[in-house]
Amino acid sequence: MTVTNITKDPSTLSMVVTANFDAPTDRVWQVLADPRKLEKWWGPPTYPATVKEHDLRPGGTVSYYMTSPEGDQFHGWWRVIDVEPPHRLEVEDGFANADGSHKTDMPTTIFTVTLFDKDGGTQMDIRTKFPSLEAMEQMAEMGMEEGMREALGQVDALLAD
Repeated sequence: MTVTNITKDPSTLSMVVTANFDAPTDRVWQVLADPRKLEKWWGPPTYPATVKEHDLRPGGTVSYYMTSPEGDQFHGWWRVIDVEPPHRLEVEDGFANADGSHKTDMPTTIFTVTLFDKDGGTQMDIRTKFPSLEAMEQMAEMGMEEGMREALGQVDALLAD
């Protein structure tokens, strides 16, 4: 089972995606910690990711791009705020230009991934904090909720390997 709940709260400018996996926390952590595994699920199935930089230390950067079925590339970045393997990762998340520079016309968010043992497996909570209601609505219009659902739906196959 993957995504079990998505809760949006405009009053706190947040969205929480909850997913459950039939694997121990250490194994689920690897889908974040291993860039080759991250590539296989970060993004919807038709937009595979390519991770160019992957430094999960506070102050470190993850940079990547997703490729559309038509071959268009959509770049993004994370700035690692805090990390407590194998239970917590907090990053600032944003869009980038092809040269890696940050897109200033798109909002950034803060997301925190928390992993904990639950019913013999692992629960993953991804809490996204938006800078404004307008940014939250913009990301919703871009399909963030469905994109997260589809992306997380790919994790079970990685854990089965």
